[in-house]
Amino acid sequence: MEGKAEMEQKNEVKSVATRKVEEKDKAKTEVAVPLMGESNEEEQNKILAMRAFVEKRDPSSKEIDDLMLRRFLRARDQDIEKASAMFLKYLKWRHSFIPKGSFSASDIPNELAQNKMFMQGSDKVGRPITVVFGGKHYPNKKGGIDEFKRFVVYALEKLCSRMPTGQEKFVVIGDLEGWGYSNCDIRAYLGALSVLQDYHPERLGKLFIVHVPHIFMTAWKIVYPFIDNNTKKKITFVENKKLRSTLLEEIDENQLPEIYGGKLPLIPLQNN
Repeated sequence: MEGKAEMEQKNEVKSVATRKVEEKDKAKTEVAVPLMGESNEEEQNKILAMRAFVEKRDPSSKEIDDLMLRRFLRARDQDIEKASAMFLKYLKWRHSFIPKGSFSASDIPNELAQNKMFMQGSDKVGRPITVVFGGKHYPNKKGGIDEFKRFVVYALEKLCSRMPTGQEKFVVIGDLEGWGYSNCDIRAYLGALSVLQDYHPERLGKLFIVHVPHIFMTAWKIVYPFIDNNTKKKITFVENKKLRSTLLEEIDENQLPEIYGGKLPLIPLQNN
């Protein structure tokens, strides 16, 4: 049985949705912010309803554009109530974890020192590409899991800043060459997954996992149950013998990193 508060919240969401649609049909005076990509009328109405609901709960959400609300809505399969709850949780997290609004290199010195993440080029649909070397990651004994999460946020914001108009996603090449048990860091993997899935939904376009050693699958079996179904569909394990051909299916040669037979040199994350 649902509690009274939960029932009232559901009714409020439905009421807002109904009112917004009626207002739009009756007056035709509301002008929705143009949305990048395909967004039908039903989805736009849901975005309007979601905006009205979250702005009432947290006025700071007025600063958020419709594209972000749409990503949360799509991450929860167009369920306004679930998307609103997810988005409000994101706002609370961002206010507490990123009080200054962003992180700088000085906030993540130990993570950057590992020189494990690079960024250059775009795939055939304009999604920026990042290469992450799992064999260069080691558990952060100085800054701990919080510094690692700051590093993930820093990287995601770097990636998003490189997106051209009309693009909302990025591509990751996760290279596990040389990965061993000393690199295994389940807390960090789950922390990165949470930052991506819970607070940056619908940003990952594709994850290619390459040069996978057999021993990695032990860690993968632990992490896999925490990956949501939408994210699982975006993950591809690539065979070594098909590495270049698989990457070239989605990335032009002049945008592919040199280490995979392309033309672009690797550029460290902090130098972008």
